[in-house]
This record gives sequence, C-alpha cells and structure tokens, in this order.
Amino acid sequence: MPSASGRTPRICALAVCGLLLAGSQAGCTTTQETAARKQAESKRFLEAREARRERKAKTNPARSQPQ
Repeated sequence: MPSASGRTPRICALAVCGLLLAGSQAGCTTTQETAARKQAESKRFLEAREARRERKAKTNPARSQPQ
C-alpha cells in the first residue's frame, strides 16, 4: 500500500509546474498585447506624419521637391 507522504511531494511538484506554466502563458499574452499596441501606435504615428507631409507639400510645393 503506497503511503500518503509519497504522493504529497508529487502533487505539490505538479501544482508548482502547472502554476509556472500558467504564469508563463499569461506573460506571453501580455507581451503579445503590448507588441500589438505598440505596432498600432507606430502605424498611427506614421500615418499622421505622412498626412503632415502631404499638407505641407500642398501649401508649399517648392519646398517639398527634393534637390
């Protein structure tokens, strides 16, 4: 008959491994969300910069031409 004291360390070890795995998955999701948010922010920045350049080119076309 197996003793209860032999099972307890195994159960604890499995619980700790499960918690570590769940924590790492949560960390990955957070990292992915952060990356997506930064990518969206960069896209908005680039679009705004292009709009400013287009407005500037319309108001002063001589300056927008490369020399």
